[in-house]
Amino acid sequence: MTTLADLAELVRAPAALSVPGDVVAGAAAAGALGPRTPALAGASVLLYWAGMAANDWADRGLDAVERPERPIPSGRVTPAAAVGLAAGLTVAGVGLAAAVGGRRAAALAVPLAASIWGYDLLAKNTAAGPAVMAVCRGLDVLLGASGGRVSRALPAAVTVAAHTWTVTALSRREVSGADAALPMRTLAGTALVAASAAIPPGRPAEQVGVRNGSARIAAALPAVLAGWYAARYGAAQAEVVRDPSAGRVRAAVGAGITGLPALQGALTARGGAGLLGLAVAAAAPLGRRLARKVSPT
Repeated sequence: MTTLADLAELVRAPAALSVPGDVVAGAAAAGALGPRTPALAGASVLLYWAGMAANDWADRGLDAVERPERPIPSGRVTPAAAVGLAAGLTVAGVGLAAAVGGRRAAALAVPLAASIWGYDLLAKNTAAGPAVMAVCRGLDVLLGASGGRVSRALPAAVTVAAHTWTVTALSRREVSGADAALPMRTLAGTALVAASAAIPPGRPAEQVGVRNGSARIAAALPAVLAGWYAARYGAAQAEVVRDPSAGRVRAAVGAGITGLPALQGALTARGGAGLLGLAVAAAAPLGRRLARKVSPT
């Protein structure tokens, strides 16, 4: 009999903590933070869970060989239940986004859902896989911006998408291990991502006559959070450079997933919502604790 714990493992429930920050960062950048933001974040989580369930359904044959302990090959969740759950979560996610965000949100939620299914069913095992997954995350950021000036959220979307490319590229070597060149490339990408999130928009506060302590703290917060993100995720990738075994790769992927809220927090703070950025970043240590119980990969 399928239990809630089995379904939580199927959809990688703890990894969903890395999702709401996409929407919040996009909303902060676009000047669209408001009552609709939590609901749009909820829609994003539903679509993420749909993608995880669809991923395991699509991979059920491969997992039977490489990961027989997963919910579907172990018999704890049937393939029909997995694909049915994925479809239901997709409809619920798109429907919630449209209900709270109207046509503008639906115009982003629909291609986001299509990109998620396209990755799981078509692109994942191709050279286009990391790029398609990066598009998914970028669209997720723009979903949060749908109630404001979407163009202002494009830099944040590109930053999160670039991070996602690094995680996805590494995840393709979770079973076989990697050569040292791959983590060196992703590590360089992480450095660029962190630098992008750390740079405050506009001129520094000192150049515009703002010299009070709170303004300086607000200006420094994106760099602090981006540095936190880079330190944890970067250290995990550096370990893969030293030892590119499958176990190290999986650890780096997990660090990339659970460390994403710190990056999202930096982008949120960069958008002018410092306290909210701290709250988003706080999901990073919580996600790491939960990942010890349910694997995020």
